[in-house]
Amino acid sequence: MLSVPHARQIAFPAAIAGFIATLIGYASSAAIIYQAAAAAGVSADEIGGWFTALGLAMGISSLGFSLWYRQPILTAWSTPGAAMLATSLDGVTLSQTIGVFIFTNLLIVLCGITGLFARLMKVIPQAITAAMLAGILLRFGLQAFGALPTDLLLCGIMCVSWLLARRLLPRYAIIITLLAGLLVTLARGDLHLAQPLLTLRWPSFTMPSFSLSTLLGVGLPFFLVTMASQNAPGIATLQAHGYNAPVSPLIGWSGMIALLLSPFGGFSVCLAAITTAICMSEEVHPDRTKRWLAAACAGIFYLLAGLFGGAVGLLLTALPMALIHILAGLALLNTLTSSIQRALHQEETRDAAMVTFLVTASGISLAGTGAPFWGLLTGMLVWLILSAHRLR
Repeated sequence: MLSVPHARQIAFPAAIAGFIATLIGYASSAAIIYQAAAAAGVSADEIGGWFTALGLAMGISSLGFSLWYRQPILTAWSTPGAAMLATSLDGVTLSQTIGVFIFTNLLIVLCGITGLFARLMKVIPQAITAAMLAGILLRFGLQAFGALPTDLLLCGIMCVSWLLARRLLPRYAIIITLLAGLLVTLARGDLHLAQPLLTLRWPSFTMPSFSLSTLLGVGLPFFLVTMASQNAPGIATLQAHGYNAPVSPLIGWSGMIALLLSPFGGFSVCLAAITTAICMSEEVHPDRTKRWLAAACAGIFYLLAGLFGGAVGLLLTALPMALIHILAGLALLNTLTSSIQRALHQEETRDAAMVTFLVTASGISLAGTGAPFWGLLTGMLVWLILSAHRLR
């Protein structure tokens, strides 16, 4: 039996890793969630409820998976999916947005139940889904640097902080950038809180409605982006570190949790990659079979963050929009870069990927259906035509 001091020595690194994973998970994409919720027409109070639902969902799933499988399995919201929603919900009502969440998470549950996940990802070339994601994320990169003329001091300090942190402390670059932006905002008196920060905001139920054009134009691309850019890397991260967690149950249960919370703003619960990797290092525990403790600790921190989701939402609504734009753009920079790299890596799919990227980035809307769907459709048509001889 372990002595109390030795047990504390083991538990402390796990708790620290879990806290860092939670902090990075929130700091790197909370601004993107805020933009997605705002695009859906969610009020400031309701945005806090969304963060509460998402925090509780990630806490329950991360803690449950880690305890059940005794593996460091962390969940997260779909950051690329949130980015897609933020650019695709113009003209979509809140009830239709909730319908999109239900539709997408139902598809994910079906993938988990039927085991179709691996086969589905083989039907559409990875280059085309990566190009669609890159086209979606391009607007965030443009918004980030487009904010420079509106607030040069704030954006300049945040960009310099990010650059120095990427050089010296790359894991904490976004956290340091956020802190730099907050310090400038506080020094200038630009933080305007209408209510006390530590305010509980419980999720509110929204009755869903369903529109075929919205499900095709937003729901289907959202599903593909979530599976290809979040769940697939999450599974790959586990396997790369030697953990053989059952894929279909993880996909099915995470999708089911998100499905139950969809009417309350829980738009996605996915397998995490970056934050999971934080809980897998040797610093967490020398024995890899004990590193699930860090993921369990992260689950507890997510639950605590969920209880005070209103504080996160209220803080984001009180910040200057320039700070939100620059933070979201820098947080998605790595994802945008890797998506472009995957899209253009193979010569045989390069033309189709570029067409997908351009159509998606154009922001066109035809027959009430958004650009991600048309980018995916045109890219697939180009690929099928140019690859006809190889397919035969």
